Amino acid sequence: MSFKTLYAYQKAFDLAMEVFKLSKTFPVEERFALSNQIIRSSRSVCSAIAEAYRKREYPKYFTNKLTDADSENAETQLWLDFAEACEYLLAERKIILQSQSEEVGKLINYMKNNPGKFGVKI
Repeated sequence: MSFKTLYAYQKAFDLAMEVFKLSKTFPVEERFALSNQIIRSSRSVCSAIAEAYRKREYPKYFTNKLTDADSENAETQLWLDFAEACEYLLAERKIILQSQSEEVGKLINYMKNNPGKFGVKI
């Protein structure tokens, strides 16, 4: 089975792509600040989930990488807050992206709390 079949990965990837599309609407002066940060953190969620799954034979590493994914997801939420505060993101759109991010967080926590379901030897 591939990490790409994980629901958490799929949802995180979808969110990362939505964030990427959003970042294209930011002003040029935000290219190296807000744009890069929000793109990096949202993509890092996917990366950490993939790494966790590939290292699932090591329970502590699995949990550690999922903790990293959860932290990056929280950072993405922070950058969404900044985007809204800077008026680059409408409140209605932010609610949708925030909700997607919260769903990703729940899925990551489900994986952390149920490692055996993902092939981790407990």
